[in-house]
Amino acid sequence: MKKTVALGWLVAMVGLWSSPATSSAADARPNVVVILADDMGFSDLGSYGGEIETPNLDGLAANGLRFTQFYNTGRCWPSRAAFLTGYYAQQVNRDPAKRRPEWATLLPELLRTSGYRTYHSGKWHVDGPVLAGGFERSYQVTDHNRNFSPSEHLVDDRPAPLPKAEDHYYSTTAIAEHGVSWLAEHEKAHKDEPFFLYLAFTAPHFPLQAPAEDVARYRDRYQVGWDVIRDRRWNRIKQLGIVDGALPAYDPKTLPGWNLSEEELHARIGPGETGVAGPWDALTDEQKRFQAAKMAVHAAMVDRMDRGIGLVVDRLKAMGAFENTLILFMSDNGASAEQMIRGDGHDPKAEPGSARSFLGLGPGWATVSNTPFRLYKVWNHEGGISTPLNAQWPKGIAARGELRRTPGHLVDLAPTIFELARITPPDSYHGEPRPPLPGRSLVPAFAHDVTVPHDFLFFKHEGNRALRAGDWKIVSNGPTGAWELYNLAVDRTETHNLAADQPDRLKALVAIWERQDQEYQRQGATGKR
Repeated sequence: MKKTVALGWLVAMVGLWSSPATSSAADARPNVVVILADDMGFSDLGSYGGEIETPNLDGLAANGLRFTQFYNTGRCWPSRAAFLTGYYAQQVNRDPAKRRPEWATLLPELLRTSGYRTYHSGKWHVDGPVLAGGFERSYQVTDHNRNFSPSEHLVDDRPAPLPKAEDHYYSTTAIAEHGVSWLAEHEKAHKDEPFFLYLAFTAPHFPLQAPAEDVARYRDRYQVGWDVIRDRRWNRIKQLGIVDGALPAYDPKTLPGWNLSEEELHARIGPGETGVAGPWDALTDEQKRFQAAKMAVHAAMVDRMDRGIGLVVDRLKAMGAFENTLILFMSDNGASAEQMIRGDGHDPKAEPGSARSFLGLGPGWATVSNTPFRLYKVWNHEGGISTPLNAQWPKGIAARGELRRTPGHLVDLAPTIFELARITPPDSYHGEPRPPLPGRSLVPAFAHDVTVPHDFLFFKHEGNRALRAGDWKIVSNGPTGAWELYNLAVDRTETHNLAADQPDRLKALVAIWERQDQEYQRQGATGKR
């Protein structure tokens, strides 16, 4: 780490380097919109093989890029820490979730210092208030247990009036509409300044709840069962050239330890629920009807999110900002196999998806959402950590509908945005030295399908561990689980464990993981809090 730089000097220099007022070239700096879904699987979008109607996101993909090997952290708050700080969550003391060191500034703080206006709408899940994190306006959904009638939500970190029944509040729509309102304010008062908008949807995270008219559009779509839907997705994925390989079998044994037992699921939800993934034909007729209804709600949540994104895109076009706006869309982790009941509980008599229901997607449909990968949210196999990444920027990305196969990670977004915003990230902050950023800018991949070089990509959550170096990946379930080894160049779906065949390679990669784990824990323990 380089010599500490005083904060005042840093602020002044950043302003000189990149302020629109001091550089005519800065006029070309793009606006940036980052959209983050919550618990959405790799193949839920139409442009990634899914059958859910997502025309707005598919349109962004058709007019830009789809990354096929992009990663999150496998869980919501570590992913948000990685994106917003540019560091692995362990480096900034956020996995386990604790307070960041003072040096771990957030991306919007540096963007605002360099002349960007910064806006947030949706989930936060970062330590500290939103505005203190560098945003000038914020709508925060703090109640994650209710999509129709929140017990609390905040505007600019202050409690906002609770919606009335006649308001027909739905969290996804509210998040999109507040994003649109921030853009309208920006156009009115700051039209000549670049902006950064962070849209953090809570969809399709549990509880599975969606407007009845949205659910009705999918009511019959999933009655064919998850075997058929999974095969259809897999065939489309291969036709699109996104992933190839072998489709893994269902895993009926690997489940979150906090899930309700099968007996509890039947007692508290009903006989249509099931807690394991397995062949569709093994279900009872009642289970088939109930499971199809649950997936209809999940699809409706993704559909409504897509339409909310369409409102934001329309606003960008209306204000003349669309051409010079980089839009990035991804998910914070894979689809979730979690099945629990929180908030107001669950009324077994309630229609699935209604305000009185509290349902989780469960491992069967989560396997489908993560097609073609293994496992789910929390785990470090590809199903837990793989995300779609759509990137569109009409003025700066000439490619239309192309794939990008370079591996990448959420820690790469900050370096990418820094490069486009002409910001040199500081070597210190609040008088404390900062480690070098672990990510790499994705800008070279915007022009061509090139590999953005990384020494490795690091993963750790809930004791689950992984490391990817080039095309090789090691992964382990739990802190004492056996390490597995995969060559992702030919086995992206992790069906052929090579640990016994290549012990020397395995040993070398494990040594890298152990070294980085110790170093990242050390970094996370530094600095004032």
